[in-house]
Amino acid sequence: MKVVTLGEIMLRLSTPGFTRFVQSQSFDVTYGGGEANVAVALAGYGLESYFVSKLPTHEIGQSAVNHLRRYGVSDRFIVRGGDRVGIYFLETGASQRPSKVIYDRADAAVTTLTPDEIDLEAAMEGARWFHFTGITPALGATARRTVTEAARAAKAAGATVSCDLNFRKKLWTTTEAQATMRPLMEHVDVCIANEEDADKCLGMHAGETDVEGAELDEAGYARLAERLRDTFDFQAVAITLRESHSASDNGWSAMVLGGAGSAAPTPEPVRSRHYDVRLVDRVGGGDSFAGGLIHGLLAEPTAEAALAFAVAASALKQTIPGDANLVSVAEVKKLAGGSGSGRVER
Repeated sequence: MKVVTLGEIMLRLSTPGFTRFVQSQSFDVTYGGGEANVAVALAGYGLESYFVSKLPTHEIGQSAVNHLRRYGVSDRFIVRGGDRVGIYFLETGASQRPSKVIYDRADAAVTTLTPDEIDLEAAMEGARWFHFTGITPALGATARRTVTEAARAAKAAGATVSCDLNFRKKLWTTTEAQATMRPLMEHVDVCIANEEDADKCLGMHAGETDVEGAELDEAGYARLAERLRDTFDFQAVAITLRESHSASDNGWSAMVLGGAGSAAPTPEPVRSRHYDVRLVDRVGGGDSFAGGLIHGLLAEPTAEAALAFAVAASALKQTIPGDANLVSVAEVKKLAGGSGSGRVER
């Protein structure tokens, strides 16, 4: 099955281990970005995965392309041009010290990508699914136009369209986000969000929830899912539920309402199994949920089963360094089926 994502891939420079920016003498290098991470995850599950973007022709741009190729993602629709690969710096927190991200992504090549530079009809031909996030429209007016045209092309080709809202306050304001994201929802079938995303991007509130205090209002989330579905006519809504006990330990679960792809819908909001995760790298955790949900909705018989796959996949990702979720379908299904002891496999 062919799946397509569109967005930015960045150079990630992270401090080794748990060292701070001010003390590190070197950085660990990898690549990542919301839609790129989803593309890698889907390729790992055996799908025909394409990533649409724009990267410079120089060696750093080529290194980003090589990263995608390494994990089985097609670069056929990556436009080559521009001068910069966006960068983000990561300091991994521990216990009561939070992780920190610093962006250096202004004027990245992807911000100049126009719809005319991509053969959107060819990119979406035969695609079962198209995915984007709220990060890409936040990169500027040109990126917003390209995402909109890509979503229209995907719908015209008969693909299911999903969006992970992914609000980033360092990229735009709540007012800008809502002015862009609410109209974009016209093209979206499956909405993925957490409580902040729904509030900042779409103006929908989750109720009495205190993530940092690990207090989740499950009924409030269920009402939020129903309001999102009814307001924007989504086929399915998935909401991730994170309890942030510390930078090292999180609770992780999610909720789904409706269905899409090949999965039979849930008529009422359904919550997944809960995982207590000792974090190795939480960056990319939401992307791994999105990738798992897309695969699940295409491959599992019900939306509830798709949700179980997505939550297990993202729980595993948060134990893996780097942005990408490098797990197999068998590994995810083993955890979703109840095997989470972490015993050595010999």
